[in-house]
Amino acid sequence: MALWPEPLTRAYAACEALARSHYENFPVASQLLPAPMRPHVAAVYAFARVADDIADEGSAPASDRLAQLNAWRRRLHAAVTVESAEGAPHEHEDLIVAALAHSIRSLDLPMALFDDLVSAFGQDTMTTRYASWSDVFDYCRRSANPVGRLVLRIAGHRDEALDRSSDALCTALQLANFWQDFGRDWRSGRLYVPRDVQAASGASERDLVAVPAGPLSAAWTSALAQCVAVTREQFAAGRAVCDGVRGRLRYELRLTWLGGQRILERVDRARRELLTYRPTLGGGDVPVILWRALRWSAHV
Repeated sequence: MALWPEPLTRAYAACEALARSHYENFPVASQLLPAPMRPHVAAVYAFARVADDIADEGSAPASDRLAQLNAWRRRLHAAVTVESAEGAPHEHEDLIVAALAHSIRSLDLPMALFDDLVSAFGQDTMTTRYASWSDVFDYCRRSANPVGRLVLRIAGHRDEALDRSSDALCTALQLANFWQDFGRDWRSGRLYVPRDVQAASGASERDLVAVPAGPLSAAWTSALAQCVAVTREQFAAGRAVCDGVRGRLRYELRLTWLGGQRILERVDRARRELLTYRPTLGGGDVPVILWRALRWSAHV
């Protein structure tokens, strides 16, 4: 880690601790990343994690959660305008803001990408259904894609082709997470399968209400098959960024891609059970993913 003043070192350490404490389908600031990148990636993740937790606080009214999110965004903007921190921050969230503000200033990260993230989390407090793929992709453009672009900026990449491929990979990861969390989201009142996909498959929300603990109907299984197919297309478009970056980041992104694909495979196999079963990665998946990583150039 860089030689920073103690308060800043502690701030980045808090971000890395938060990153390690949450399960994700992909590595976050792992040892595969070059050491200089890890604190900055962890700071981005920690800021987004707090925003996501604010949006998902089910007991608070949506208007209150939206106000908290806007306050979280304003705190970051205010911190970025300060050239140097005065004194040591004490609150956990203050540590995250202090670290990320330093990353933004020192690496010239675009503030618009953080604003997009907060706007997507704000949408989560108000929007529970999506009419079309266009609506879902717009959500992914703000909720997932900014993270990939920020990782590229932290690594020193400024390339439109890499950005587009990264967007596809991040969208694929977001979509895979939607189908992985299909049952959990439904019980929380959210449904990300586009309504036009439901209509084309003959799937109805009444079916989900009628069998809350049973296997999904053939119509819903068909709708989810279409969702898996669209997600596979996004993974295919997102593969190029894994080969287009330099150094160790290349291997981090390959494992991210392979882990997301593995989750999608599990989702596809369990489509009828997704109302009550949430597929996850476990120890048995590690050898498969590592073997595929070794055979990356031959992977289809």
